[in-house]
Amino acid sequence: MSWSEPAGAPAWSGPGTPDAGAATAETAPIPQSPVVELRHVRAGYGRIEVLHGIDLALSAGTVLALLGPNGAGKSTTLKVVSGLLPPMSGCFHVLGRHVNGVAPETLARAGVCTIPEGRAVFPNLTVSENLRMMTYGGASRRQVEERAFARFGRLAERRRQLAGTLSGGEQQMLAMARALSADPALLLLDEISMGLAPLIVDELYDVVAHVAAEGVAILLTEQFAQAALRVATRAAIMTQGRIVAEVAPDEVPADLADAYLGGGISADRTAEAVPA
Repeated sequence: MSWSEPAGAPAWSGPGTPDAGAATAETAPIPQSPVVELRHVRAGYGRIEVLHGIDLALSAGTVLALLGPNGAGKSTTLKVVSGLLPPMSGCFHVLGRHVNGVAPETLARAGVCTIPEGRAVFPNLTVSENLRMMTYGGASRRQVEERAFARFGRLAERRRQLAGTLSGGEQQMLAMARALSADPALLLLDEISMGLAPLIVDELYDVVAHVAAEGVAILLTEQFAQAALRVATRAAIMTQGRIVAEVAPDEVPADLADAYLGGGISADRTAEAVPA
């Protein structure tokens, strides 16, 4: 399916944020479209609706953390944004374009990159061979490896090692390095801390912060809220397929941790806990 252009959208210019035009002393900058925007999106599996009218927008250089209990709809939201799950209704925009139903590979070419839960490296290939897979996007092997090893020096030490023999943290580094070599406009992270030691998690989130500072928009889900909130620009709290609050990281309700242990946060309780 080809891109369709909503009324008033800027002309498409490929991966990265739309060209906002050069600012001059006589003209004000033209506001850029959000990198990704969901408007009243409903989505689910078969006849089962999981997302009940999601609204969110994410600009370049920002980190939005989706937080909430298991089953809240966080991973389903990522599947919609990656193109793996078409919305049942509502509008899905990427870089100013209406993209409901656009194939995942088309979104990937436009700069949407996903690091799924479970790392998903090729265990029987070496670190270098895993990275070489990204040269099909047009970058040279040297460029891909230079980017990867500059961010993760440990991978340079293990470039000839089979990925399946790396530690869990090193495999996650490899998955992130491979994704970032594609120079994404939007990075989707699904539970990158799963099964990892706290020190490794902190190291990975340091990379997330640096990537956002370079202008990449990042949408992430994370079971360990504090790890994500350390680098997040905003936090969206989900429960029962709805975003019940979007707040600054330091405004996240103290009882959010209880939601992860079961029971969830009701919309009424969240409204009371979060400042207006």
